[in-house]
Amino acid sequence: MDSLISRSDRQSAVLLIVLCLWLAGCASAPPTPDVDFNPEIDFTGITRAAMYRDSGQVTGENPLQLSDMARDRIDLALQRALAQKGITFTDDPSQADVLLSWHLVTEARTDVRTYETPVTMGVFYAPGFQPYNRYSRYSCWSCMSTRTEVSVRDYTLGTFVVDLIDPGLGKSVWRSVTRSRLNGQFDRDQNKYDAAAAHVLAAFPPE
Repeated sequence: MDSLISRSDRQSAVLLIVLCLWLAGCASAPPTPDVDFNPEIDFTGITRAAMYRDSGQVTGENPLQLSDMARDRIDLALQRALAQKGITFTDDPSQADVLLSWHLVTEARTDVRTYETPVTMGVFYAPGFQPYNRYSRYSCWSCMSTRTEVSVRDYTLGTFVVDLIDPGLGKSVWRSVTRSRLNGQFDRDQNKYDAAAAHVLAAFPPE
């Protein structure tokens, strides 16, 4: 029983680390979101928003629940990003023009790469010189044979989806989808969450 509990705790910690890393924008280059929207909607008329009741779900191959703290950081970052666009938030969904929702889908992936490395058998080295062939008396890189090496790396692919839902239609009218490898260390810096959320919502409202 103790081993099962400790394994579950470790899995929960890993999920929080990878989720918060992505949202905190710690990747070497921020991934570009894919954006889709309903062209029949007048987005300039959207001034109030509320959180969707089922927002904050995690699904996929490691569908563990987030802590309240992590969820609050994500909610706050997305709300601040929309506030910068003139949208205010209300606790009453019936008073909102759109409902904000986000969820994360995780997927285990394996990256397999092959590459050639030189085999130096039969090639002689003189001190301070390149590989040297004693018969032809010239530098002989081309004399070396090669062998194929295989590199295998497991990683988690995260798909972070943000929806703006029309309460009247009951469906999403604007969506941002960002895919990225998830890895690194847990970060509690709200400013980094805010920067990542601004990147995710940069294309709203659509032109």
